[in-house]
Amino acid sequence: MQKQLGATLRLEIGMEFRGWSFGYDKACDGEVVFSTAMVGYPESLTDPSYSGQILCVTYPIIGNYGVPDEGVDENGISKNFESEKIWVRGLVISEYSFQYSHWDAVKSLDEWLKEQKIPGIWGIDTRALTQVLRENGSMLGVIVPDGEEKEFPVPDPNLDNQIAIVSCKEVIRYGADGTDKKKVVLVDCGVKHNILRCFVDRGIELIRVPWDYDFNELEYDGLFISNGPGNPAFCTSTVAHIRKAMKGDKPIFGICMGNQLLARAAGANTYKLKYGHRSHNQPARMIGTNRCFITSQNHGFAVDDKTIGSDWEPWFVNMNDGTNEGIRHKSKPFCSVQFHPEASSGPTDTEFLFDEFISKL
Repeated sequence: MQKQLGATLRLEIGMEFRGWSFGYDKACDGEVVFSTAMVGYPESLTDPSYSGQILCVTYPIIGNYGVPDEGVDENGISKNFESEKIWVRGLVISEYSFQYSHWDAVKSLDEWLKEQKIPGIWGIDTRALTQVLRENGSMLGVIVPDGEEKEFPVPDPNLDNQIAIVSCKEVIRYGADGTDKKKVVLVDCGVKHNILRCFVDRGIELIRVPWDYDFNELEYDGLFISNGPGNPAFCTSTVAHIRKAMKGDKPIFGICMGNQLLARAAGANTYKLKYGHRSHNQPARMIGTNRCFITSQNHGFAVDDKTIGSDWEPWFVNMNDGTNEGIRHKSKPFCSVQFHPEASSGPTDTEFLFDEFISKL
């Protein structure tokens, strides 16, 4: 980067933060959220759960290890990213590392953002911004490079069905090699590719279907409901399909948005958190035990424990704020977690949950 073009981050409450533009020198808008993760910006930026959002990364130095090569493996799954593109609308950081160094890097973060037309701003006090978001809640914002214009009001991405935007548009199969494998239907609400890897690496034939697809007509051994962005209340058709599947006894497992949709199918309510959970260090305790796991999370909505039916019970609880981190049925093989056992990026302490689910198929 040679030029130093100024830029401004404006919040809907009227606050402004001045910094420097990097990446794509155009204006953008979205819901401003923060993540306290120290590493993993290539994975975070390509996580579909950030659709519609401007991401503030609180760790002070970003870009120092560049960006790895794009491409897919023999199963058509991205090698290094969590989807085929960057989903955040904008990136906010404190200090941009102009020089990167990593054996796997092929380009800089600035180059990657330019290629994908994603604006960024650096040189602002991300700690102060995070305090504003914690006190006031996530809010709409705009990144405006000098010479560009973008004024409020701007569209609220929470009023759109973000899941329909990020979900696949047709059925995709992974791991089908003609051998006798267990089949899992994956409802794609914005699935991260490491979830695909976790199943395929365990010898599962995966049938990935769009968010509103009626998978009950398919032959399968287990049902998986993926992570995804936005408000679960938009997914009425998905909930109806899950509720139909729950009349049987085939194992069901959900992650993140999957936890919220399974809960809604069971009759529970969901609600928007003030500023959500986006980090690698959320402590989730398994209820009824002293086992506490450090988990990777990215969500803005949660399940209301008080509305869970008598056939269900909370499975995990967040030790920071007491919010629900998972539910399970008392007699049937149905369960879900609000955190990300597949991590990528983040801790893999709970990846054993994939093995537990597969053992029930």
